[in-house]
Amino acid sequence: MSTQKNPVEMLMQWAKERPSTPWLFQPVNGAWKSYTWAEAESQVRSMATALKSLGFPAGTAIAISGRNTAHWFFADLAISMAGYVSVGLYPKQSVDAVKYILNHCEAKVVFIGPMPDADDFAKGLPAGILKIGFPYADLGIACDHQWDDLVKKSEPFSGYTPPDPKQLATLVYTSGTTGNPKGVMITGENMAFATMGLMKTMPAVGTEKFFSYLPLAHMFERGALELASIYLGAQVYFNENIEKLAEQLKEVAPTRFFGVPLVYSRIQGGVLRKLPQEKLERLLKIPLLSSFIKKKIKTGAGLQNVRYMFVGAAPMPMPLMKWFEKLGLTVLQGYGMTENSIYATANLPKANRFGSVGRAMPGADMRISEEGEIQYKHAGVMAGYYKEPEKTVETFTADGWLRTGDKGRVDAEGYLYITGRVKDIFKTLKGKYVAPAPIEGSLARNTDIDQMCFVGTGLTQPIMTVTLTPEAQKKSRGDVEAGLIADMKVVNETLEPHEEIAKCLILKESWTIDNGMMTPTMKVKRNEVEKRFLPLIEKHAQNRDKIGWE
Repeated sequence: MSTQKNPVEMLMQWAKERPSTPWLFQPVNGAWKSYTWAEAESQVRSMATALKSLGFPAGTAIAISGRNTAHWFFADLAISMAGYVSVGLYPKQSVDAVKYILNHCEAKVVFIGPMPDADDFAKGLPAGILKIGFPYADLGIACDHQWDDLVKKSEPFSGYTPPDPKQLATLVYTSGTTGNPKGVMITGENMAFATMGLMKTMPAVGTEKFFSYLPLAHMFERGALELASIYLGAQVYFNENIEKLAEQLKEVAPTRFFGVPLVYSRIQGGVLRKLPQEKLERLLKIPLLSSFIKKKIKTGAGLQNVRYMFVGAAPMPMPLMKWFEKLGLTVLQGYGMTENSIYATANLPKANRFGSVGRAMPGADMRISEEGEIQYKHAGVMAGYYKEPEKTVETFTADGWLRTGDKGRVDAEGYLYITGRVKDIFKTLKGKYVAPAPIEGSLARNTDIDQMCFVGTGLTQPIMTVTLTPEAQKKSRGDVEAGLIADMKVVNETLEPHEEIAKCLILKESWTIDNGMMTPTMKVKRNEVEKRFLPLIEKHAQNRDKIGWE
């Protein structure tokens, strides 16, 4: 048995050692409501009693919905304290996915949090599931019980016995770019191993302050933020809604910031709206002004206190990384997947190599197979897929290594470079295979591109479908086309003839979670892009123009 404390025990420890120290900061009507460690423990203990009183057997699945809130954390810990298994649901998850997940894990209870799509979400709820409403005004779903009422009438849970670390702690459903979501079984041991490794490589310096806005249903936010805050004793501020992200990020000024490439390009866009690139470059060349400008930009974005800035979920374009670097902000790229508790590789402030996803984390045994696939074997690797033994077997090698489905190479110093997806490779009509990821990464040199997806199934020559940044949409078509043609020429010179980009097809509408073009973790659904734009792609494939417009 492990001697490492689990998250519930850590909460109890902080409540004893720092009862009146604030831990969580929840925005309510423009003001921050704080919860101390002792208040958090009290909420968690009473809710654990309330859940136990419902009479469900140990190990029952209990779901948590809505955007990130203090009560998301409380519910997760109360579920664990009561001996149940938590299941996170994404905001803006499709009705079919909600229905599938809740039926698949046989959830008996769902915590209802504030969300932008309450009407759709309600359609996915199975008949008979108990709904417990978090204490927020804008839920939009009628609930069987209210959080505050249950907490008020329930005695604090006592006599907590830590479970076996190898026991199932949470089910994390992968957002899935294809097919039904898969329930990744994460044990207490998986979480403890990954969190301990994170603390070793990134120890706390003074009071750490986090800003929580990426979905808690995803293992990244759960591990790097929720669990890290519990183990490090760090403060957490929650984003009220996505429209307030820039404003609240500035207000909070966290010591660690995590984002996906899209968030970083939005921060860049916000800066360039006030200070155009040409003017910025001019000012940064003036020695006396340069440090003042950098400081002003960092403070304006809320990034002046950041010690670690991480990007994940998708590769970040090199020009964007270099743009932040010029401002004295190093964006560190990491790599991991739900199946290995997001514990794989990371660049660190004193060990950072642009273009790579860093070196293996402590104890994260990694190898590259003969086919070039990245594989892992360590204590953070999942127990398997829930109720899917065949898929579990497929995901592991005969000697027990986790197949990531990603291809990569490791340099002489141990830095890992992702070179594509094993399954993303497509075949053109020439019968030749093309790996899209590296080509997309190369064309990301063009700063007018917001999102892109390289497609070629059923085509003689592949086409790059792109959407433009808000700034690029204001430019003349001629300027946009000239930039894209020049960058395509540079990229094509490095490619085999069958891989070359035949043209860029510029699409009007941005790809979002709402319109089904992105997963809740902001990955582009390649199959959706191909399916939705196939007639347009085929039509444009018939002419020789280098640029096509929707």
